[in-house]
Amino acid sequence: MHLLAREEAGLRCLAQVALAGASGTPVPIARIARAEGLSDVYAAKLMRQLRLAGLVESVRGVNGGYRLGRPAETISVWDAIRALDESFLPTSDCDCQPEDRIDCRRTTACAVASLWRRLGDRIRDSLESVSLAALCEGALERPERVELPVLAGAPEIAGTPEVVETVGAPGVDPTGPSAAQAAGGTERRIG
Repeated sequence: MHLLAREEAGLRCLAQVALAGASGTPVPIARIARAEGLSDVYAAKLMRQLRLAGLVESVRGVNGGYRLGRPAETISVWDAIRALDESFLPTSDCDCQPEDRIDCRRTTACAVASLWRRLGDRIRDSLESVSLAALCEGALERPERVELPVLAGAPEIAGTPEVVETVGAPGVDPTGPSAAQAAGGTERRIG
């Protein structure tokens, strides 16, 4: 199970339709693509998948485009992801043929399948609980700041976005101010 760029882009396109087309006015594919930084062709491909799943409907003509196929409150994030990638959460337990399962060499992998199935169920439940309307309203929790762990002994960078990457000979302490030059290496400034 993995969220690919396709699912994320398709979900963002669906959100564009929900936000821009709240009045029921069709949203042109060019507008959706431009808002998401996608090509018209790629956005159209994603919208086609969403249309086939009944999440959006297309309107032809000069003022045509896409509008939601049903209210945003009834469309879940899970609905969109499944429309864009049916294999997001695999449904089979084992890729063995039924007649081979008696002699299956991957019994350990099959034993772990229940763990993945349980995890998949929780992921699906979580995605089903978030509606497109809630996603568009920004009702999901957003952390103000994410604290990242710092390695013990790592040099502290005080208020500067510049990071120094030292490239030198093996076995030379790279924390010294000119350790790279002393070892015949180079220093590159990043940032």
